[in-house]
Amino acid sequence: MGEKVVGGTFDLSDRQRYRRKLQQCLAGLGRLLAEKRFDRPRNLMGLEIELNLAGSDGLPRMRNGEVLDRIASRDFQTELGMFNLEVNIAPHRLEGRVFDQLAEELHTSLGYAHRKAAELDAGIVMIGILPTIEPNDLVSANLSDVDRYVLLNDQIVAARGEDFTLDIDGVERLSCTSTSIAPESACTSVQLHLQVTPARFAQVWNAAQAIASVQIAVGANAPFLFGKELWRESRPPLFQQATDTRPPELQAQGVRPRTWFGERWVESAYELFEENLRFFPSLLPICDEEDPLRVLDDGGVPRLQELVLHNGTVYRWNRPVYGLADGVPHLRVENRVLPAGPTVNDVVANAAFYYGMVRSLAEESRPVWTRMPFEVAAENFDTACRHGIDAELMWPRPGRGGGMTRVPAVKLVRDELLPLAAAGLEAWNVEAADRDFYLGIIEGRCRRKVNGASWQVDAFHRAVESGLGREAALAAVTRRYAELMHQGDPVHTWPSWSVG
Repeated sequence: MGEKVVGGTFDLSDRQRYRRKLQQCLAGLGRLLAEKRFDRPRNLMGLEIELNLAGSDGLPRMRNGEVLDRIASRDFQTELGMFNLEVNIAPHRLEGRVFDQLAEELHTSLGYAHRKAAELDAGIVMIGILPTIEPNDLVSANLSDVDRYVLLNDQIVAARGEDFTLDIDGVERLSCTSTSIAPESACTSVQLHLQVTPARFAQVWNAAQAIASVQIAVGANAPFLFGKELWRESRPPLFQQATDTRPPELQAQGVRPRTWFGERWVESAYELFEENLRFFPSLLPICDEEDPLRVLDDGGVPRLQELVLHNGTVYRWNRPVYGLADGVPHLRVENRVLPAGPTVNDVVANAAFYYGMVRSLAEESRPVWTRMPFEVAAENFDTACRHGIDAELMWPRPGRGGGMTRVPAVKLVRDELLPLAAAGLEAWNVEAADRDFYLGIIEGRCRRKVNGASWQVDAFHRAVESGLGREAALAAVTRRYAELMHQGDPVHTWPSWSVG
């Protein structure tokens, strides 16, 4: 029997046909790479932010359809949960005052969306995980009313064959189960896109993997889930567990999770797409009518729809992306590491830090990934998620002596990575005023050892000490966070939470 899905069933023949199409798409990608058909570099970057809807009481509001109707802008769209939205900013060239331009566009877009949402008591909150989310908020009935989300949920649930286990052991321990992928919707993120040439893809992807831990250390903003204080950045373990198609016996056998850091440095984008095909069964075996190899034989450029669809169901923290613009193919590195928020200026500072570091590290004569075992990069990522701004990371020693040393993340950033980021932004021809202002926000976080997660945790404990119960404290912290978020000053300058 086929599996029950929106719009019909997927049987064995559907999956076999889809598998053949995936293999054709991969061959088509290989030909495009060999024939050097890709777009010339245009230094283009893109930005997407996932958002939460919360009322004046700090609690989530399941009203994204109504809010989107009021916003009436194609820049905003649904996300997985009914309390989620996503805003997409048009691509920009990495040059000049690009970061100030981004900040201005985001302030305008989010301010307008917040005013419209507030008419329904469902204001916009940029945060990694809304602290007031409860288990009964994250159920299949609260998935957005969009066929693809229902279909994805049905397919992941069918592939797993049993309830999802959420087990995160942090400052406190969370252990519970879910019958759907709805807990994934608690994770709201920022995606940073960078268009690259095929020849530069591997260097940029490897650099992005190497610094993922640093991004989390300075940008962590998700310390709470279901009333528990967990990791400083709890999105990665939650996302992995909420989308895990592997029953326990396959986990024990070492089968890879669909949400993963990876397992090696790469030499081409093709390797990542090939890994996706080799390691991960299809979830949505929907075939396009296009014959990619025939399109290439006829001198055209294929859409590779099956490859793109399959790639979208493998949740790498740095994901390869194939796309077409005006009929010309291009490759992007999609950086999915960062949580949303706390403020527009914090988001833009995180972006400036990332783009600057990637540019410098990708062009080093002795790249960091040649001096750091991949397993260390993965361990660093886990450490940063657990400890945030207080993390200590393994990093190659400076000079030619080689070897690794453990260093506080804030010291690594201030002494080594901020100068590299500044040089990278200069290489992008970003103006000094933009470079200095936004990298100054990163430096300020490191100097004061404050980011979104540390502010939330400190505010929560102060609220509890003032006499509030746990639920009331989390709601109060969420309301105060939202107020300061909309005021817009970077999080490291926020005052400590206090009663009244």
